[in-house]
Amino acid sequence: MGYHVEVVDYNPIWPEQFQEEAVQIRRALGQELVATYHMGSTSVPGIKAKPIIDILAEVRDIDKIDELNENLARLGYEAKGEFGIRGRRFFIKNDGQVRTHHLHVFQSGHPEIERVLTFRDYLCAHPQDARAYEQLKEELAHKYPQDRESYTEGKTDFIRELDRKARDWKLEQFPDRSE
Repeated sequence: MGYHVEVVDYNPIWPEQFQEEAVQIRRALGQELVATYHMGSTSVPGIKAKPIIDILAEVRDIDKIDELNENLARLGYEAKGEFGIRGRRFFIKNDGQVRTHHLHVFQSGHPEIERVLTFRDYLCAHPQDARAYEQLKEELAHKYPQDRESYTEGKTDFIRELDRKARDWKLEQFPDRSE
């Protein structure tokens, strides 16, 4: 397997690392890029996370991203195709043997954009749920230190429940907005 699941204390430089990488991604994707967003646990202040910066890039045309893979490769990203989510382009970046970044690229309007940003915003606004998520991740990392798939699967039901709560919360915040 060769992948060690590690959950570490929140690092206040994670937002800076996101910003630095976002600048590089903007250059690599050029006019196709609409926006970049910091997502995942490293985007939630104060909670423990795997020390991998998750970045969402919203683009105009997902099919054109395949033509820009070489630009991302020059930044150290390895293209993984859709990697289990239809309409996504997924890239990983390593620093030596340690994974440092995940880049999730979606075309504007893809429902996953709204889902992950709502999930992030919900956790930022609900520290008790963020702490429960943190605790689950710590338990799973301890239980499956060399098994990324089991670690990820162990979070699935909890994430689904948080997704539901996040959708409900967003509807409460914006009752006139239909999904």
